[in-house]
Amino acid sequence: MINERQWREFLSDGYEGDVKFMEPMRNHTSLRIGGPADVYAIPQDLLSARNVLTISKEKEIPFMPIGGGTNLLCRDGGIEGIVISLNSFRRIEVVEEKDGEITLFVESGTPLQKLVNLSKEKGYTGIEGLAGIPGSVGGAIAGNAGAFGYEIKSVLISTALMNVEGRIKRIRIEDLGLDYRTSNIPAGSIILSANIRLRKDIPEDVANRIDGFLREKRERQPISERSAGCVFKNPEGTSAGRLIDEAGCKGMRVGDVEVSPMHTNFFINRGEAKASDFIRLMEAVKSKVMEVFGIELEPEIRIVGRE
Repeated sequence: MINERQWREFLSDGYEGDVKFMEPMRNHTSLRIGGPADVYAIPQDLLSARNVLTISKEKEIPFMPIGGGTNLLCRDGGIEGIVISLNSFRRIEVVEEKDGEITLFVESGTPLQKLVNLSKEKGYTGIEGLAGIPGSVGGAIAGNAGAFGYEIKSVLISTALMNVEGRIKRIRIEDLGLDYRTSNIPAGSIILSANIRLRKDIPEDVANRIDGFLREKRERQPISERSAGCVFKNPEGTSAGRLIDEAGCKGMRVGDVEVSPMHTNFFINRGEAKASDFIRLMEAVKSKVMEVFGIELEPEIRIVGRE
């Protein structure tokens, strides 16, 4: 476990940004669940991020990047090593406008909805269906976020990654292996930024599509509740929510974690929920769906941390 004295010693002159020790991860996840991270670092610039990664490698300290903390379940034992938040990396710039297309440079800590709102304001089309999806652009890329027939990979040109040696490499979309809620982002790398291509459209039309998708989301999903989004991936040809519902799991509860009555692929933190309760409920729901349908559900939510 790295402590404050060691942190100061390792990064005495090479780090700018906030840092917290034994920081509860429940403060940084949409579920509001999670034990303490040994170190929670929010580097302000690339040099600081690079120095954290290189020290992690040199001292053999594990690290974990985090974006918006959505679609993430942190175990009650917390996170060993350093959690690296990219919350300070939120820049969006127009790189090129040509033949009705817009190329944007977007840093990975940018909230996905900031990008959606920009497209709404400017009349840029291509990501309307991502309206209402929480989290950061980096997280959206790592999990190939999508809804309503839209996916982030459809507009992604390339992404810049930093590896544990502190080297930055730009990876083209075709080399990222983006598929349904997955990617081939190399382990031990952090996503720094992306180049995204959108198309010019009539702002009113883009706004209407975004608003329509948001209305549908609010009617179908408990987006104002403390959840991590969809818990399970949709099996081919059907939806996990339908299977969970028809297996009789609606309203099932373990501790303060409940299967949402509105959308059964969302599990809600109804109070002081624990990760252990969340995982027990996941297993109970998986077992019930397997018993009724013979289909094994795969987690979409990412589970991290110590037992």
